[in-house]
Amino acid sequence: MEEPLPAPPADARDAVQRNASLTPAERLTIVTERERAARRGTKGPLDERMANLADALRRARLENAERSSALSDLRAGEIARLEMLGDALTPVLAQVPRDCDIFDVGVAPTERPRLFIDQIGFVEMDRDRRTYRFLQDTRHGRVTLRESDSVDEIVDAITGYIAHRLIEREKALAVDYASGGAAQALGVKISAPRAKDTSFTGKVSRAAAFIAEFFGAAAFFGLLAVLAAWAYRVYFEG
Repeated sequence: MEEPLPAPPADARDAVQRNASLTPAERLTIVTERERAARRGTKGPLDERMANLADALRRARLENAERSSALSDLRAGEIARLEMLGDALTPVLAQVPRDCDIFDVGVAPTERPRLFIDQIGFVEMDRDRRTYRFLQDTRHGRVTLRESDSVDEIVDAITGYIAHRLIEREKALAVDYASGGAAQALGVKISAPRAKDTSFTGKVSRAAAFIAEFFGAAAFFGLLAVLAAWAYRVYFEG
């Protein structure tokens, strides 16, 4: 004898009875709403791609922040090493003549920090962040004067550079003094202002020149008047 099937629960019987009393259109609407609710509850491929992109953006921001921090630390290290080199140059710069203003030693905290000695010579760090490179800008391009990881060697090189620049300055001043000025050194003739003659002869000559200029101007304008009268009689009266 077969066992009877268990009776459905009361909620299921009520749902069946309600579905039996609904029209086909109402049952179709209920099924559609259930499918939409099911789709909202599960993530599709598009949602997964959006979630992966958001995670990738967060990771990229973190990596960029860490890289910026590392670059900032490296730049701060370069500035500290260049400042240490500048402190080592203090005794040398103290011996430079006071009237010499071609040396302005200081660290420029730019994207590539540099210790400027003057307008054309400077020191920067190499790619390893430990080696000093002493460079100079010339008319033929940038040249390397000394490259070393020793502060003393770079100080010696800069000291020799300052000595040569001082000698060049002395030569320029000597040429300027011997030639009577920079303009004469370049071959430019300087015309001295003429002294005003205050003697009696000078006064007479200036008065005669003024009278001659006056009568010359009067004669010129008189000639113009005569020509204008002749042109009027010939062309207008006739």
